[in-house]
Amino acid sequence: MAAPLRFPRPLRSGDRIGVTSPSAGVAGDAVARVEFCVDWLRGRGYDVVVGECMDGTGLTSAPAGQRAAELTRMLADPEIRCVVPPWGGETAIDLVDLLDWDALAAAEPTWLVGFSDISTLLVPITTRLGWATLHGDNLADTPYAVPDGLLHWLDLAGGEGPFVQRDSGLVARYVRFEDDPRATEWPRVGDGRWQLHGARSLDVTGRLIGGCIETVGHLAGTPYGDVRAWAGSLDEPTIVYVEACEDHAVDVCRFLHSLRLAGWFDDAVAVLVGRTAAPDHPQLTQRAAVLDALGRLDLPIVWDLEIGHVPPHLPLVNGALARVVVDDERREITQTLR
Repeated sequence: MAAPLRFPRPLRSGDRIGVTSPSAGVAGDAVARVEFCVDWLRGRGYDVVVGECMDGTGLTSAPAGQRAAELTRMLADPEIRCVVPPWGGETAIDLVDLLDWDALAAAEPTWLVGFSDISTLLVPITTRLGWATLHGDNLADTPYAVPDGLLHWLDLAGGEGPFVQRDSGLVARYVRFEDDPRATEWPRVGDGRWQLHGARSLDVTGRLIGGCIETVGHLAGTPYGDVRAWAGSLDEPTIVYVEACEDHAVDVCRFLHSLRLAGWFDDAVAVLVGRTAAPDHPQLTQRAAVLDALGRLDLPIVWDLEIGHVPPHLPLVNGALARVVVDDERREITQTLR
């Protein structure tokens, strides 16, 4: 039985934010960037504490048991109201069965924020604990100015809502840490727009769940990615969002089929797909990969949302009740945290 939904209380100035690396740590030019981001949060009134699991000299910041223990401690600490990693990484999946789920179930919900490999943690924390989690900028991207139409993840974590976001029209790129560790403006590289497939217009409402295809795809069929059971416990349908980081289209196609077979879309009324720079296969584009796996479901798909590895970033709350409207005049998503 899935746990009932619980939303962390709004994050306020003066609250404590924990920084830890459940996956990749920090080294080289990235150290200056993370220090700048920590100072940026402190300059906005937050009490930021940095954990021990931050070493960036290996694939992960520490052994899996140590990373799991530190993340559990921060999430269960009543003095820490939010936990944000520097970024994602490769193998956060190695600690999902090492978290102290009983201790977390007994604790008040705490915001966990991030994307990419952090999706591997956001999904089970929402589906197993019932905690709302925030798919938004990692720490390294937190100081970037938010373009018109979007909100900062701090707005969602710290507000009462409802939160309305609209198509920003911006396609940007990351600034390399070695070039400018204090960057706060996204460099524009083009224009983009949400596009609707499978319907002439869309107006649907459902509970949000999703993440990075290459990471959550490995959770399908396990107790840590049982979206089918979680969705079946809700009073509303779901809206599933996915985004691809770097895998070519055939791998993305396989992952999406895996999610489909595991029931991720059984209760969905729409699928949101993030803009991607991941490569096509000579015989299969990224968009065709999505349609190969999900086209048979007869679900409307909204393409090219700002929810992935092509900045800027539209923050989404797993567990939020979302209304998505796409028509000739509007491209917007409204999230209610209740």
